[in-house]
Amino acid sequence: MRDITTSKEKLLKKVRKALLEKRDNPYPALEDLPMYPPDDELLEVVFAEQFTAVNGQFVFCEDEVQFIENLLELAEERKWHKIYCWEPALQQVLNTYEYPFFETDKDFEQAEVGFTLCEALIARNGSIMLSNANAAGRRLSIYPPVHIVLAYTSQLVMDLKDGFKLIKEKYADRIPSMITTVTGPSRTADIEKTLVLGAHGPKELFVFLLDG
Repeated sequence: MRDITTSKEKLLKKVRKALLEKRDNPYPALEDLPMYPPDDELLEVVFAEQFTAVNGQFVFCEDEVQFIENLLELAEERKWHKIYCWEPALQQVLNTYEYPFFETDKDFEQAEVGFTLCEALIARNGSIMLSNANAAGRRLSIYPPVHIVLAYTSQLVMDLKDGFKLIKEKYADRIPSMITTVTGPSRTADIEKTLVLGAHGPKELFVFLLDG
């Protein structure tokens, strides 16, 4: 009698048989194996290289005074007048040096710059880890055409898993409902395969990294 079993049935039969057979995991320590070769470069250098490679703009500052000086110079050069900042810790830094900013969402549709902190900087791929746990919420890093992030060297980590570890240590059981990573300015190549910056969010992304 001719066998009329289809290829699909044969495959399903093999799958069922495999599920019934219990075998030891041939790679028990797979998750512990490093995915990348060791990198002896400083995290600051790795992040700066990867971040600028995706059109991010990176500024290292030794202290708050240098940070304010760099920010003033950049704002004057770009003629920014509507800089929005909603996070109290960042507002405190700006207020210390009497740097003007908008602390509410009044006339937010006219915002030129959204100024925020971050959760971590991922050196491996030059990404910024953000969450909605701070007063900046979801809007401030997305709506204005320019997004500026103030970060600290203590927030630099090599990989995503290390960034999530920082978040878990910081929030414990109160993990934010939104955690995301931003890698360079918003971009798309959907239209005639031409890369367009600022398609779905900020067209410019700055990171001021403060030593500390």
